[in-house]
Amino acid sequence: MPSLAIVPAAGRGERFGSTRDGAASKLVAPVGGEPLLDRTLASLLDGGVDAVVVVVSPAAVLDVVTRLRDPRVRVVVNPDPSPGMFTSIQVGWEAAGEADPVLILPGDMPFVQPATVTAVVTACLRLGVVVSPRIGGRRGHPVGLPGRLRPIVLAAPRTSALGDLLGAQPGERVEIDVADPGILRDVDVKSDLS
Repeated sequence: MPSLAIVPAAGRGERFGSTRDGAASKLVAPVGGEPLLDRTLASLLDGGVDAVVVVVSPAAVLDVVTRLRDPRVRVVVNPDPSPGMFTSIQVGWEAAGEADPVLILPGDMPFVQPATVTAVVTACLRLGVVVSPRIGGRRGHPVGLPGRLRPIVLAAPRTSALGDLLGAQPGERVEIDVADPGILRDVDVKSDLS
């Protein structure tokens, strides 16, 4: 079964100072000379994920994100992202179908290293449980989920939080240590870009 990454990218990006198209403005902001979302997608694809589903808002304009044209990447619209990021995870997994494992990496996390993606995929396949990367005692992203959790995620209320849902699965979570501070770095405000 192929591995999959779901990239929730339908938030409004209000703290970033975005305007009408919210998150889209943040996702195309330059990081190291390329759009932020391109960097996030590169870490997943270079880390060996077979397919990526990017979940965007109806207003998103991401024409400058070149990796969205990669045949391994599919864009799906979340018609109502207002309840929170969990709805984008549900929309993405519903659209993608069966996969194992499934990684969740928010679109605004462009600093994750491909080696971390590889480590999470490998550990998830080997252990068959939820895998979170950890640095300095703190868990980060991407979170790897075994494919068998798909029905649980899809059946959960739209107002759920992934962490709460996973916490309800006792003995299901393993943390792996990585040397990647990018697992904790998301972009909320413009100063986070550097």
